[in-house]
Amino acid sequence: MLPLLTPAHLDRDFDYLVPPELDDIARPGVRVRVRFAGRLVDGYLLSRHAESDHPGKLVRLERVVSAEQVLTPEILRLATTVAARCAGTRADVLRLAIPPRHARVENGGPAKKSAETDGPTAPAVGSAASGAAGPDAETGAGVQDGPGMDAGLRADAGLRADAGSDSDAGTATDAGSGVGAGLCVDAGSDSDAATDAGSGVSAGLCADAEPGPDAVPGTDVEPRMDTASGVHAGSGPADEPGTDAGSGNYARSGADADPGADAGSGAYAGSGTETGPSMDHGPGTGNDAGTNSGVGTPRGAGRTAGSGSGGEAVPLRVVDVPGAAVAPGESGGSPVVRGSDTGSAGAREADRSDAAGRAALPAGMDTGAWRRYRHGDAFLTALAGRRAPRAAWQALPGEDWARRLAELAAMVAADGRSAILMVPDQRDLDRVLRECERLVGDSAVGLSAGLGPAARYRRWLAVLRGTARVVVGTRSAVFAPAVDLGLVAIWDDGDDTYAEPRAPYPHAREVAMLRAHDTGAAFVAAGFARTAEIQAVVETGWAHDLLADRATLRAAAPRISAPGDSDAALERDPMARAIRIPAAAFAAARKALAAGSGVLVQVPRRGYVPALACTKCRTPARCRRCVGPLSLPGADRPAGDAGAAHSPVCRWCGRTEAAFRCPTCGGRVLRAVVIGAGRTAEELGRAFPGVPIRGSSGAAVLDTVPPGPQVVVATVGAEPLLAGGYGVGLLLDGWALLGRADLRAAEDALRRWLSAAALVRPDGEVLVMADPAVPTVQALLRWDPAGHAAAELAQRTEVGFPPAVRMAAVDGTPDGIAGLLAAAELPAAVEVLGPVPLPAAARPPSGMRGDGDDPGAEVERVLLRTPRTHGAALARALTAAQAIRSSQRAESPPRIQMDPLEIG
Repeated sequence: MLPLLTPAHLDRDFDYLVPPELDDIARPGVRVRVRFAGRLVDGYLLSRHAESDHPGKLVRLERVVSAEQVLTPEILRLATTVAARCAGTRADVLRLAIPPRHARVENGGPAKKSAETDGPTAPAVGSAASGAAGPDAETGAGVQDGPGMDAGLRADAGLRADAGSDSDAGTATDAGSGVGAGLCVDAGSDSDAATDAGSGVSAGLCADAEPGPDAVPGTDVEPRMDTASGVHAGSGPADEPGTDAGSGNYARSGADADPGADAGSGAYAGSGTETGPSMDHGPGTGNDAGTNSGVGTPRGAGRTAGSGSGGEAVPLRVVDVPGAAVAPGESGGSPVVRGSDTGSAGAREADRSDAAGRAALPAGMDTGAWRRYRHGDAFLTALAGRRAPRAAWQALPGEDWARRLAELAAMVAADGRSAILMVPDQRDLDRVLRECERLVGDSAVGLSAGLGPAARYRRWLAVLRGTARVVVGTRSAVFAPAVDLGLVAIWDDGDDTYAEPRAPYPHAREVAMLRAHDTGAAFVAAGFARTAEIQAVVETGWAHDLLADRATLRAAAPRISAPGDSDAALERDPMARAIRIPAAAFAAARKALAAGSGVLVQVPRRGYVPALACTKCRTPARCRRCVGPLSLPGADRPAGDAGAAHSPVCRWCGRTEAAFRCPTCGGRVLRAVVIGAGRTAEELGRAFPGVPIRGSSGAAVLDTVPPGPQVVVATVGAEPLLAGGYGVGLLLDGWALLGRADLRAAEDALRRWLSAAALVRPDGEVLVMADPAVPTVQALLRWDPAGHAAAELAQRTEVGFPPAVRMAAVDGTPDGIAGLLAAAELPAAVEVLGPVPLPAAARPPSGMRGDGDDPGAEVERVLLRTPRTHGAALARALTAAQAIRSSQRAESPPRIQMDPLEIG
């Protein structure tokens, strides 16, 4: 079993003895409570075996918290891979993947009257006579009635006693075949820990449990390329086919490739062998621990094969490799719960071959919108035929992208498979979920952190049990235990909300690609813009472009221009590049308002005057107490006194700076650096009297606005929808987005501009207030996100920044960083950069943050850079160093982030 412990050196499996009274319900994947170093801890049962390698005495399993098998073999493999890639622990990943238990929901008890309607309700696990024992919400093991289990779990154990397969060396047996006190929970699954047993458990923790044998992590595979055919191939079993660059086809070649696919026809070609990306940008063997290494896969791990709704159990048989189990005699179309592994390509390809002949679109689904994209029909055909296409989809301006994603999910669900759709925030989630419910009904559920514990766990159980086939959610939805996963799609992967702020800090985009590669599911990265990370996997051939041709794009896009972009424009308005809102912008807005259309104004900052500087020397104004930025509030003005003066206020500590004096030149006069949304709305209200002025920013974000002439002032990402589109879009203060000291400043600015420009109708006009000579502005004028992403990737490759390389950011105290680097056996190709002070935008590690007047400990950052082919070795070295340091009980352990969004 795997205990959920924080120390890195305890990220390994342990053997425990299963008592006879828990024999029926102690199945792989259930939550358990065990005694570890004298205290009870939570954990997950990974597998069961008839004997243990541990020569000493085994500790008994304390109790089974729930008979629900919440940890599936696929999620365990995914957690192991993510932990290895991010230099973290499986326990931390599983905390992100599996929500806390809610006993009433799991036992099928009545929901509270105030609870919201949650869509499909998962069937009860326990019997009706068992009742709802325990509290309403349970994060650990609750109170048990019997020795190790409650009455409700006993009733459930009788329903599915034969579902837990006790297997050893690939042989599956029935759980009810007389196994008893001699059985133990096996720790023999391959562990991701890079340290040996000697550097693992400290002396005080060795008395109660013994770690099982460690496995050898997967080795890095150097990519090779067949220059004659253009096929990128790895030296391992996960070779990635190339594509014909001239045809632009979606191709996945292999030993059993579809002979009917014409390379020049633009169709997707299926693969007889499950392949992975050979080049180092993909999620395969070139840059992680390897998908076929068996790391963390429990021996003979299985789960119930059935409809997923808690029905009668079906015996399992192991196919080829551990974790890949199918029910005997199952048909290709029945929605069964199956384990999946890249090594079981033959079993998965058989399902695809059966489905190829019956691939059909769902009734009532119109795919005409996909014909506007090159090879759109071929993409849908490959998706319906279970050929697992992987695409980077650039949505056209004005595209109903929520409907398009729902159509892809409906196509997958119609074939009995599941789909996961990820969006950045709750507003997008509600929009996509509405479209999915129109197509698939109650089979679609939404998962987000905003749900209550009961509602979230109820929907999560519906996904686990197979009653929900379409999952729409935020970043945590990438770990949803979807049954027979057929599609993983992510919208706007450049949004920073996809970066997990908790250890081991995985990015939802990377996890989605790893999961799609492991399960053989289709993958779609969609958006109006494109990140350098997605462009990297496109250039390596792991994914392919799904774009519209230029003629279709010009017909759908509004006219985009930058004031003063030509000599003639400068002659008409010499101040076009000098003032914030030039005359051309006012003229376009007046014309749109006179025609009854809305005007969208995008500003980069909310508030009134969020940034101030000295008038003489332009030094940013800072607070004398906490060095925070000073701003001028606008909400506290007295009624009827629009021009009342106010003292600057610190945005960090909230203190008023009544007598500011510049520390550089001694000046006392301040000027505005950036104008916020509040001040912008005030100025536009004076310029357009009688016109409604609406604001959308901060806590007051509008989803939609009614039609009619109006001016909508919105911050980036808070632009509301207008039926029919806006007539004019004004993108103000472009320099504020482009001038940020950040690696992704240009990429993020283009993404935000494209998202706002896509809300303007085709016959409308968009004006961006920025220097037209900047390449990012030129990409906006041409509406060329793919070209901009390619140029951005080329620049990062030249200077050695992600995604061209793997980079680890180590944040901590100087002593903590020095101790970690001394314990780490870094590969020779690793380059050490730093130490430098922690960037101001980066969040300090936990335990090192200041409180009140205490500035906290000194925090530094060291960057470790290595080629992508050595990325897995770097992660393993850091994992081993963390394990050594934690076994020595070192204070203030540094924080490790692989490929962080903010480098410095």
